[in-house]
Amino acid sequence: MKQRDEYIVDCKTHHPRPVNLICDATFYGKRKDKLGILVFKDNESKEILIWKHIESELVKDYKYLKEELVYKGYTIQSVTLDGKRGLYKAFKDIPIQMCHFHQKKIVQRYITMRPKLEASKDLKKIVSRLTKTTEKNFTEKLDEWYDKYQDFLEEKSVSSTTGELRYTHPRIRAAYRSLRTNLPYLFTYKNHKDLSISNTTNALEGGVFSHMKNMINLHRGLSKSLKLNLVDYYLVNYQKK
Repeated sequence: MKQRDEYIVDCKTHHPRPVNLICDATFYGKRKDKLGILVFKDNESKEILIWKHIESELVKDYKYLKEELVYKGYTIQSVTLDGKRGLYKAFKDIPIQMCHFHQKKIVQRYITMRPKLEASKDLKKIVSRLTKTTEKNFTEKLDEWYDKYQDFLEEKSVSSTTGELRYTHPRIRAAYRSLRTNLPYLFTYKNHKDLSISNTTNALEGGVFSHMKNMINLHRGLSKSLKLNLVDYYLVNYQKK
């Protein structure tokens, strides 16, 4: 067991070139010994380029990996992200694509899968067309929706618990605000058709992370150091699977 704990995984071999990144983090293990990994993958070659073991998902870790890739000679042409607060600034001056899957989930979280309000139902229809429309059409539909429901969105009522005057429909306001904030990053993949930009981070969540977690589950009872080594080994050899 000691030999396995001390096993050193081969270093990642790098071939610097222009890349279009897909970046995301995931966590695994039980709550008391939760472990995390932040991974950068090239969308065109499907190669896992670099990663970092993390305890929580911080913007500084994204910056660190970005700078490491640049130091190693890579040219970052674009990046696909999940829209975490502060990430856009971390990749300033690089074309950024907001993950459509995460954007839809954000809106769904605020208005639910089966909204009852007419404003929510109409907003859901607009978002459902996200992957099938253009930035111009999507923006127009969003503007029309806001003009139609502006008075509804501005409604305020007195809180029964605090007595304060608050917006009556804060959740649908939050859903709209999310779309407005991320709008400049929702159609980057269409505005830069010359680049290989993914419109989601699903290539990591579904293609890499799910397999990695299944592998870890098959080896239950491993120490923390062995789990980290197993993840490193998996990511180093990902292209050889």
